[in-house]
Amino acid sequence: MRSPDLARTEGPARSLRASLAALVLTLALAGGAQAQNDRMTPIAVPAQPKAITLDTGVLPGATAAESWHSQYNSVFARNVTVATLTPFLPDPAKATGAAVIVAPGGGFRTLSMENEGWDVARALADKGVAAFVLKYRLNPTPADMPGFERSMSEMFSATAQRPRPDPQAAMAGLAPQLADSRAAFALVRKRSAEWKVDPDRIGMVGFSAGAMLTLATTLADNDAKPAFIGLIYGPLTAVTPPADAPPMFVALAADDPFFANSGFGLIDSWRAAKRPAEFHLYEQGGHGFGMYPKTTTSTGWFDAYVRWLGMHGLLKPKA
Repeated sequence: MRSPDLARTEGPARSLRASLAALVLTLALAGGAQAQNDRMTPIAVPAQPKAITLDTGVLPGATAAESWHSQYNSVFARNVTVATLTPFLPDPAKATGAAVIVAPGGGFRTLSMENEGWDVARALADKGVAAFVLKYRLNPTPADMPGFERSMSEMFSATAQRPRPDPQAAMAGLAPQLADSRAAFALVRKRSAEWKVDPDRIGMVGFSAGAMLTLATTLADNDAKPAFIGLIYGPLTAVTPPADAPPMFVALAADDPFFANSGFGLIDSWRAAKRPAEFHLYEQGGHGFGMYPKTTTSTGWFDAYVRWLGMHGLLKPKA
């Protein structure tokens, strides 16, 4: 049975997710990182032999099977109904014991599995940090590509002009995704000895909608408790951080069409709570740059993030 608080916030949450999904798709159709490859082409679901099924079950009310498509020389998943976690473990000789759960973006209707998932995880593992790509459950979309594009266009027309609700209030509508995130943290801690991970040094980094999920995971009153977080081109609306809010790294482009003109309340929230926060506002980069090579300085976000991890002692074993 749903709690009254959950019922009250489901409407705002749905509006926020719908707006974000539509805006992300609109950006993709308009150009994106590699306009010459912007057509969404259905592909077979790729083999994922290392993916571990999480114990959160099948998405209630799912009507279509998981499907994938290619775009921008990258791959995307949608209609994810069963959550998985894929480990990318570092060479044991340089493992630091730190770990990061990686949450790709896509407006809770797609997941940028390569650019904001696997590529990030491989780069972290190369630095000695164990990485785990979270393929979390998504809101259902039409099974066929034309139907998907049409539904997103219709949703954008219906929601684009609505004001974004308070993200903290909207988080109650992310129950399936939060359950997946919580299960991911539980699994990594359960197998921490096997994976040579320090259970007290497990963080999370997310992109766009994945950044919202990362923040929601941080603010939720449960046992996930990321030790450090990275929010890459996510919303920056003010929130109320927990008293023990983790160190936070934020990267955003000043020309981001969705989140660059709403102030920096999130940064102010962390600073007012006297919690560690690092914020990079890049002059150019747009939305969704991830690990794509671009000529803008936003491409340097990952190097800055790694230096930040090092500053917090996460690039070497704990003494």
